[in-house]
Amino acid sequence: MWSVAVTDFIQMIILVVGLSIIAVFAADMAGGADKVIALAASKDLFQFLPEPSFTQIMFFIAAAITMMFGSIPQQDVFQRVMSAKDVKAATRGPVIGGLSYILFAFVPMFLVTSALIIMPEQAATLIKEDPQKVLPTLVLEKMPFIMQVLFFGALLSALKSTASATLLAPSVTFVENIWRQFFPRISDKQELWTMRVAVLVFSICVCAYAIALQGTPIYDMVSGAYQVTLVGAFVPLVAGLYWKRATTQGAVFSIVLGILTGCCS
Repeated sequence: MWSVAVTDFIQMIILVVGLSIIAVFAADMAGGADKVIALAASKDLFQFLPEPSFTQIMFFIAAAITMMFGSIPQQDVFQRVMSAKDVKAATRGPVIGGLSYILFAFVPMFLVTSALIIMPEQAATLIKEDPQKVLPTLVLEKMPFIMQVLFFGALLSALKSTASATLLAPSVTFVENIWRQFFPRISDKQELWTMRVAVLVFSICVCAYAIALQGTPIYDMVSGAYQVTLVGAFVPLVAGLYWKRATTQGAVFSIVLGILTGCCS
């Protein structure tokens, strides 16, 4: 966990600094940040709440529930909380991190809005076809080489930061809660090697899954990942913490039926 914390800290610095420099450069190319903000305001891009229609409201609520409740039982979040030095750090850390994520999320939004000024026709076409290509196209075609290095360095930092935590979490969980039931612990060295093998196996499985879903939007993949923890882990977690009549059998049935229902839907 110390290695993950240190690497995440460094990678997030690279991500924040890199994208912030690119945002300043993009604002200069667009004629100033005030023009970008004015364009966003004219297109009503600051609207947070959904349109007053049943479909949009339900989509907004479903996305919010999936992302918020689905992230609570995430093992990487649990590991960070349990690794905190005291209760104050465990409670304040997630809040500070969440607020920082929300604030920093405006940077890529700012860049995409800048693209509508820098390359209006091309950006409008990409937004209709595949919005994920707007930012890479802006950097590759309209910015100098040094900005491309910063962008892809920041992108790799984000990928590695996510991968290091999400690969460690299921590996440790599998070894501690499943593997140990059949093969009791012998020594720290052997358990460390078991966890390393588990990380390798999970990495191969995740890589194969990503290749199979090639072309799927990133938002859909992230949403699908959170749906699994929402339907399979959130209810057993809450019931185990706050319901006195919760049992192990009930938790197992909730996990199995929840995941099966989520996969079938």
